[in-house]
Amino acid sequence: MKKLLLGNEAIARGAYEAGVKVSAAYPGTPSTEISEAVAKYDEIYAEWSPNEKVATEVAIGASVGGVRSMCAMKHVGANVAADPLYTSSYTGVNGGMVMIVADDPGMYSSQNEQDTRMIGRAAMVPVLEPSDSQDAKDYMIAGFEISEKYDTPVILRTTTRLSHSQGLVELNDRIERETIPYERKWNKFVVVPGNMKPRHIVVEENLKRLSEDASSMSVNNVEYKDTSLGFITCGIAYQYVKEVCPDASVLKLGLVNPLPTSLIKEFCQKVDRVIVFEELEPVIEEQVRALGYKVEGKELFTRQGEYSSNMLRKALGIDIEMSDTFETPGRPPILCPGCPHRSVYTAMKQLKLHAFGDIGCYTLGANAPLSVIDTCFCMGSSISGLHGLEKACGHEFIENWVAVIGDSTFMHTGINSLINMVYNQSHATVVILDNSTTGMTGHQDHAATGKTLKGQIVPAINIMYLCKSLGIENVYEVNSYDLAAVKDLLKRETKRDALSVIITKSPCVLLKEVSFPDVCVTENDKCKKCGACMTPGCPALSKNEDGTIRIDNDMCNGCGLCMQLCKFDAIKKIVR
Repeated sequence: MKKLLLGNEAIARGAYEAGVKVSAAYPGTPSTEISEAVAKYDEIYAEWSPNEKVATEVAIGASVGGVRSMCAMKHVGANVAADPLYTSSYTGVNGGMVMIVADDPGMYSSQNEQDTRMIGRAAMVPVLEPSDSQDAKDYMIAGFEISEKYDTPVILRTTTRLSHSQGLVELNDRIERETIPYERKWNKFVVVPGNMKPRHIVVEENLKRLSEDASSMSVNNVEYKDTSLGFITCGIAYQYVKEVCPDASVLKLGLVNPLPTSLIKEFCQKVDRVIVFEELEPVIEEQVRALGYKVEGKELFTRQGEYSSNMLRKALGIDIEMSDTFETPGRPPILCPGCPHRSVYTAMKQLKLHAFGDIGCYTLGANAPLSVIDTCFCMGSSISGLHGLEKACGHEFIENWVAVIGDSTFMHTGINSLINMVYNQSHATVVILDNSTTGMTGHQDHAATGKTLKGQIVPAINIMYLCKSLGIENVYEVNSYDLAAVKDLLKRETKRDALSVIITKSPCVLLKEVSFPDVCVTENDKCKKCGACMTPGCPALSKNEDGTIRIDNDMCNGCGLCMQLCKFDAIKKIVR
């Protein structure tokens, strides 16, 4: 039976058919749907972990126990998971283990473009890269076979275009794998120098053996046609090659680390002109040139962003298809109507505060008209960054600064940063924007929401009690929509010569269980056309031709922020 599946759904199907028993992940676009799809299979235990490092360690633990396991994350999450990843390449596995890493060429939802193939090379871990949904399923199964045969974790690298594209996939039955018996192998799994020095030799030998075997693996395919022009390619870029140059010879690489050197040599010897067509870094290109072959690559194409069929056409001097050249209208990112973050940021702007920001929906507070977020680096960095700013410039300098972090990001890596503030005697103010979800990636649960990936109701971590347990005396909760109360707290706590935490609590307006019985409406005869209600940039508000305010009741969630800002009582709430 065949079924139309997203690349991410196909990866989950591959895990199911391969007999995976444990899956752990932290949500991050474009990888999120993998775990959501995995969770639908009763045979697989699936969880949202607090962060990618923990998820990887959960998968490692399950592998030690002799079952097939997986972890999933986006490319920047692989940075968080680097510590266990780099070490697990030395220890190897017991049960097969695959780490799925979703790269984001074009930075559609990420702070950088990085190439996970390079991480695989540095960590000495095999990397597979599918080019469509069928590959995605098949390569997951192949990944576990490689993992167990060559005693190594395996990375399955995907990209945004593949993750979120659909393709037909042949569905097969699940094959249950017997648990590999656990044996105490302290010289394999205890990573002290005396054990790991000989393990490093084993890793190198395994990779060499894998490289030799790779030339005959089904994941690497040669399509000889017109040998005057040939492409070495991988991943989604393969689809563009086949679309633009259907008659060219193609070496499609599914295993992109280590490379099948014998197969590459044979291809380069048979084809007159060889072009390496790969997104982002010249990972394949540089290795092919190191083998002594003259190929073309990044001199024709960019190292930035997504590739396309038209990019290839342009490089080859082929007429560009006009249907692909139209640009869609720009859609600047903006906080949703009624978003609880907007009222908090409005209070900050009125107080002329600066904020160390973090990764989440609330990063949009950097945009006009709110313009209160000054920095954003990586998960958990807001708290650490503000601490560093205080130590560099003194408490007086940061009296108009706060750290802003969401509840999910706080659980991810913010806790350690807050511990550092306590330990090293910071006197700054941390604002935790608690909207009861991981909003930016599509409303996934976390340890403070009280629900697991499988839907089980569990005790929720109480963020206020957690902060107090660290010895912080000044911890406060406040309704995000209570503008006056938020302002009073911010004004008082930023001047306090002590560490303080303000938790602004209101659920995300897009959560299914959140309802909005009221909407805001204007009384135009009272409107003075001052525009104060529009300063937070709520998309539900606009101006009439006469300058009075109009509120779109289909968009309005009745949060009342505009009503609080109006000094002339020209806005009121009514029952929807």
